Amino acid sequence: MIESAPSLDFKIIDETDDYAAVDKPPFLLIHPTKPDGTRTLWQELRGLFAFEIAAGGQVSIVNRLDRETSGLVLVAKKADVARRFGLLMQRRQLKKEYLAIVCGWPAWENTLVDAALDRQGKHQHSAIWLKQMIHPSGAPAQTELHVERCFVRSPGRARPELARRGEDAPPKRVCVSEKFSLIRAIPHTGRTHQIRVHLASLGHPIVGDKIYGPDEQLYLRFIETGWTSELERHLLLPRHALHSAKLAIQGEREWTSPLPSDLTEFIR
Repeated sequence: MIESAPSLDFKIIDETDDYAAVDKPPFLLIHPTKPDGTRTLWQELRGLFAFEIAAGGQVSIVNRLDRETSGLVLVAKKADVARRFGLLMQRRQLKKEYLAIVCGWPAWENTLVDAALDRQGKHQHSAIWLKQMIHPSGAPAQTELHVERCFVRSPGRARPELARRGEDAPPKRVCVSEKFSLIRAIPHTGRTHQIRVHLASLGHPIVGDKIYGPDEQLYLRFIETGWTSELERHLLLPRHALHSAKLAIQGEREWTSPLPSDLTEFIR
């Protein structure tokens, strides 16, 4: 087992009396899942906003991110503000954009995936309860995808060979396992694991994705053993390479977050 202690420090990048915009690191849980004292963003913010809570406020996390996903989270400090943000999400007026590093080079520059999602265990055997799949009886789900950059990450090279769209790219015979892309994903709906499932369905799973990557058994092995050198050989990164890069309240405010160091290092 590889011992690792990732930093769980988050940053408040904007704050008013009504809300806070937070930049979350990977591996920090949003909400408690077990009564084991694991640190969570919600608990940390409750301590930070203790004065506001004592005055009748609350901590409501508007857009939830998976534990391994990094980036922007919007937090309402008051009940009426939480309701307003919830309505904005329903009306699709809270805009979200993600950056993802995926395996392979897509044949498309831009595409829209319109494919309903449902829990896989409802339709076929699934060793992972939460795993989602594309299924016509599921909830509607749409994700807009744009290729930002393609690159080659060759073993043994200090720096990868980069290729932007429209420039001279390495030949297509380059080993598929060495080819990666940076994708901007804009979800039009908010289903569980939506971006991860839609990208995997196109043959471009997110790097480091233990559930929708090369083999779901890697996730079960991770639960059993923790992060190991064997898992690293298969997954390349200890977390899925997905980052919440932009949040915007339509016509009002916009926040951005650059790729964190682990993902920029992977691209470099």
